[in-house]
Amino acid sequence: MAISSPQGLRQRKLSHSSTNDGLDHANGSSPCIIVDEPEKSLPAREEVVWGKTPDGQVFRVPTTHDVLTLFHPAHPKSHLDILSLTLLGLQLVLFALLPRVVSKGFFLFYFVFWRSAYNAGLGWVLTKQSKRKWIVKEVQRLGWLDEKRKPAIRRWIRAQLAGKMGKDYSFDDLPVEYNIWLLFRQLVDVILLNDFLAYCMFAFACFRVPEGLSFPIHILRWIGGVALIVFNLWVKTEAHNVVKDYGWYWGDCFFQRGALIFDGVFELAPHPMYSVGYAGYYGLSLIVGSYPVLFVSLTAHAAQFAFLLFFENPRKPDHISVRLVSKIVTDIERMYGKRKPIAVRKPLFPLSTSKARQQKSETDTSHEDSAHESSTTPAATEGETASESELETETETDSIATPKGNSRHTLDGPFVHTSKRGLSKTSSSRLQVSEHDLYNKYFRRDAVILHNIDLFRSSDSMLVLLVFYLSVASFLPVMSHRATLVLHFAHACVWCIFHSFGLGLLLRAQSRSKYIVRHFLKNYHYPPNDNGGAAVQEAFTNWKGIYNLSMCMTYLSLGGLAWKTYTLPEMWSEGDALLCHTLGALLIGLHAWAARESYEVLGVFGWFYGDFFAEDFPAHLEYTGIFRYLNNPELMSGTSFLGLALISGSKLVGSLAVLRFLCHWWFLRTVENPHMRKLYGDSLRKEAGFVKVIKNVASKNARLLESRAGRHAPEIRRVAKEVKGTFDKVFEETADIVEEFLAKSKPRISEVVQETKVLLQQSRERLIITRVANDLSSCDVAKYKLSIYSNQANTKRFHLGQPIRVQWQAPQGHSRSDWIGIYRVGANKSTLVTKTSSFGMWQPVHEEEWDGEVPLGTPRPSPDGPDPETGTVVFDGSALPWTIGQYEVRYHHDGKYNVLSLDGPFEIYVERPKSLDFDSIRECLTRIIPLCLDSDPSLIPLSCGGTAEASSDSDSTADTRDPDDFSFWSEKQAKRISTAIEKAFDLEYAPEVVMADANLTALANRILVSKQLLVTSE
Repeated sequence: MAISSPQGLRQRKLSHSSTNDGLDHANGSSPCIIVDEPEKSLPAREEVVWGKTPDGQVFRVPTTHDVLTLFHPAHPKSHLDILSLTLLGLQLVLFALLPRVVSKGFFLFYFVFWRSAYNAGLGWVLTKQSKRKWIVKEVQRLGWLDEKRKPAIRRWIRAQLAGKMGKDYSFDDLPVEYNIWLLFRQLVDVILLNDFLAYCMFAFACFRVPEGLSFPIHILRWIGGVALIVFNLWVKTEAHNVVKDYGWYWGDCFFQRGALIFDGVFELAPHPMYSVGYAGYYGLSLIVGSYPVLFVSLTAHAAQFAFLLFFENPRKPDHISVRLVSKIVTDIERMYGKRKPIAVRKPLFPLSTSKARQQKSETDTSHEDSAHESSTTPAATEGETASESELETETETDSIATPKGNSRHTLDGPFVHTSKRGLSKTSSSRLQVSEHDLYNKYFRRDAVILHNIDLFRSSDSMLVLLVFYLSVASFLPVMSHRATLVLHFAHACVWCIFHSFGLGLLLRAQSRSKYIVRHFLKNYHYPPNDNGGAAVQEAFTNWKGIYNLSMCMTYLSLGGLAWKTYTLPEMWSEGDALLCHTLGALLIGLHAWAARESYEVLGVFGWFYGDFFAEDFPAHLEYTGIFRYLNNPELMSGTSFLGLALISGSKLVGSLAVLRFLCHWWFLRTVENPHMRKLYGDSLRKEAGFVKVIKNVASKNARLLESRAGRHAPEIRRVAKEVKGTFDKVFEETADIVEEFLAKSKPRISEVVQETKVLLQQSRERLIITRVANDLSSCDVAKYKLSIYSNQANTKRFHLGQPIRVQWQAPQGHSRSDWIGIYRVGANKSTLVTKTSSFGMWQPVHEEEWDGEVPLGTPRPSPDGPDPETGTVVFDGSALPWTIGQYEVRYHHDGKYNVLSLDGPFEIYVERPKSLDFDSIRECLTRIIPLCLDSDPSLIPLSCGGTAEASSDSDSTADTRDPDDFSFWSEKQAKRISTAIEKAFDLEYAPEVVMADANLTALANRILVSKQLLVTSE
């Protein structure tokens, strides 16, 4: 019954007259038109549905009957139908005989059993069938449909199927996949029907009339319950009418069938059979008035959604051809739709439309020029809005722009800022607006609730603080006055330390390695034609917001502590209360004056430490205003702390003032002064005016005192020098201790971090071995061999992403479940047993003997001769190691972790460019990108040997595609490119940045600009 070459998976038999009409039209003759003749009824057209097996066999799908025919007395019953009816009847008998209390427990357990068989059992079996055709392979392995191996079972299966089907069914002519599906659906009927009836019996066993409700509420409860049940039945019926038995019984896991249109109830809600199709559960819960039934319904519905999540959504048949309604955007489209790459630049306007629009624009322009020549008065319609072509020009991709040089810095090797390579297309092809470029223009890792939070962005930092403070304020218990003071003191100390040490360390990292700018270059996409100015600007803008936030919170936390500790004096004239308030107010005013004077001199640029970021901004030293007298007037910020300590009379505020002075002293000595010396060198003055005056006065007074001291002058001079030396010594020793602590702690911290990374790597690789063969006496280890094929340079060095071919040798009759894995050298101390995970870097020796990661356990074949069996496995894609280093390959026995042979080490490396110019960088990328994209011709750039037909949905996309554009199947491939760039160029880019560029030239320009921008830190 198999048909070799149908025109499609769905055909209709047309009447003879229709065929003749079509021939007449084909021959060019006009159709006859009969006027005033009554229309004759045409015979109904017979619909023919075709199916196709995974091996390409096409067959006519016979007519099937739904599950309701099981209860039709005149319809034939199979043995499985009889079993199902028997189990259903047994449930009814038990419900009638068992006491109510026993019925609740029994039917609850019974329902859990059938629900588990449905969601867990069928989900597991169907997942294996969808991925590996496991059910079909098992039936074939057991020989149930083989007339020679198991004739009795085959006859029984044939009788069960043929008895329930119509006249158009032929067991012998239909493919084995279809017959197995028919047998499988009978098993599904057993599970589904018993699952449904067990739930109903449990619900009826829990029936009660809720107390405390009025009669109208009971009426509404029953009406609502019945309405939900009726709605449930309608949804299931409509869904079955749409997907037919083929979709109802997961026929797409066995064969392909056309003529599916997901409309009707599938436009009502996503996954109606699993979502609103379970409304009857809640309707029956309303009717029986039982909370246990409601909670069991919720649990069963959640299990059904788990079935949807872990089986229905992940399965994607490779060859399903289904016609979809364009307005339906559900998971069904993802399941049956074509696999689409991401980061594809598909023009919003087709090329033909753009050309027509351009020709129309040229025509209109020529007409306008003619009109202008004939008349000196301009037309009223000459003022036009922005055209679509202008929109394309404004939103064009910036990735092809070339960076300009920076006169302040140079690298070892010339910077070449432009190249015609990769831009063979006309400029109009890159002016095409694509959704990909528009998306990356308007969306840049935006925070969605708390997802994509970046604390280097001031807005995100404020959001986190707001959420934190509101959460603390909501859940903070009532505390005593002492506990409140401790909390406010700790809060003020945290902000004081963060403002000086936290932001200070951040600024020092920015001064040394442009840490903040690197962060934004790594995580955000910028047009490469701005020489990195956008990254610097955004880094500086967010720094200003964070610095201003920290300063405000520092003084607010101080004010809150002072307010909590302040007590209004009862007698102002007695004691020192008035004096402390006066001095405190003066000190606060002094701080306010000093801050204002400093801002007047520094301006907004110096106030926010702009010279740490903007190197192109003109910066020069000016000792004017308050800086004429003091080198660091910022130290006077501690006077407000001291003033509030005097006013509040609190030791806590006084301690905070001391802490503030020490923190700011550390900031000046460790962060600001080294950066100023780095920028201005010897032009920095050593002493300010105030210090000079004090020293001069002290020197004059010392000479005057020395002249009057007479013979005691040498002794006084000696004491003065000792005191001065003591203070200098204490100051220097304190500074040295702090510096020594930081210097010693840095390598130790780095060592701890490195050891932590190693431990995490080892714990990630560590694996508890449960599959180890205890007896290997039958295996001659000497006959197992592994050999890694050398690369083109005849070395065992492979570029990151380069496929690795391994030749294996094993004796005849070896286990069909043997496998080979790649491991980091040193990860396994033993050469006999592997104790770490391969993380997917493995290949089976015989792939057909494995079901995913589980060996099928096929019996070993008998040896054909003394010669060993050899073969080759290829590691590529996700089976490759994507981290540079030394690795080895291991041959494992019988799906376990016993090592029979190994070879290595071999090295995974990334090629670095010879020089930092555009051509070298681009040449390096032309090797990295194809390898990271698995050398898939539909993904790699055309300039690297890619093809256009698989990556384009239309001819217009292929015509406008830039030769350097590339795309991805998943973000994992973009992460590979990021890793390779980090190793090759010492630059870190987030995968989102690579995906936003998705162009060879644009990525090369980005790397060039980044290296140029960060050259001072290298």
